[in-house]
Amino acid sequence: MVEDDDLTPNLMSNQMWSSNGEFVPPDGICWVSVLSCLLLACSYVGSLYVWRSDLPRDHPAVIKRRFTSVLIVSAVSPVFVWAWKMYTGVMPGPSLLALMGIRFEGLIPAIILPLLLTMVLFLGPLIQLAMDCPWGFMDGIRVTFDPWFWALCLSDMRWLRNQVVAPLTEELVFRACMLPMLVPCTSPSTAIFTCPLFFGVAHFHHVIELLRFRQGTVSGIFLAAVFQFSYTAVFGAYTAFIFIRTGHLVGPVLCHSFCNHMGFPALGMALEHPHRFTVLSCYLLGVLLFLLLLFPLTDPIFYSLPTPVCTLASVPSSLCIS
Repeated sequence: MVEDDDLTPNLMSNQMWSSNGEFVPPDGICWVSVLSCLLLACSYVGSLYVWRSDLPRDHPAVIKRRFTSVLIVSAVSPVFVWAWKMYTGVMPGPSLLALMGIRFEGLIPAIILPLLLTMVLFLGPLIQLAMDCPWGFMDGIRVTFDPWFWALCLSDMRWLRNQVVAPLTEELVFRACMLPMLVPCTSPSTAIFTCPLFFGVAHFHHVIELLRFRQGTVSGIFLAAVFQFSYTAVFGAYTAFIFIRTGHLVGPVLCHSFCNHMGFPALGMALEHPHRFTVLSCYLLGVLLFLLLLFPLTDPIFYSLPTPVCTLASVPSSLCIS
């Protein structure tokens, strides 16, 4: 009896390298990559709702349960990338952890420069906060180094969610795991704008809770959701850009935490500020400096060339070179 042909897709046989050494992605890899990213996004969002509760999302009990869920999904998320590698036959030189931005080369610049760049963008809001803060500069320094202040922060479930758990798990899942799967089938530049779509759509789940607890009108809730999708998609593109340029996870995580702390710039308050001209000038200066420093401060030469995820690109990209 003749054995049946193996019907399992064998993408490994289609993988090859061109004569000039460039990586040629296997046939069908894009479908596998997109479906893998979609499954990963659904797993992350779905984990938030495995616990049945009538309490709002900011209740400490709800936050603790969701910590458990997303941390489990985040711990399992590298398995998605590993399974994707095995199924598609993509065997890059860098290790799995390096592809996900967990490496030591260029670590110090990756901690400092992307965060500095993000703070430059928020120059206006930072100046506005400094003007309105009742504390003096030295008071702020003392509070920053006060262990009791940090103990209070760490005991606040909402602070832990917004500043630690959400930035770490979301960047791990939506950047470190998704970008290595998307880059081979598109390009680094296309992946930067594709990856945030999963991230933005994932935030639509807030609509469910707002409608459930009737926190506003239906039209108002959906308008807020559209705005949040737009904002998170743009932010996701920015952190994806940082991840590809630096090849590190730590930069996007720190930038995410900082942006969660700052929130969306209060332009309305800036327009009504007593020192409106100074504040608005700082807003404009911050944006201009950000655009000028965007590529210099993320130059891959600071982070050890080539960045691991760039080795998966099927065609050379200007994002991956110094």
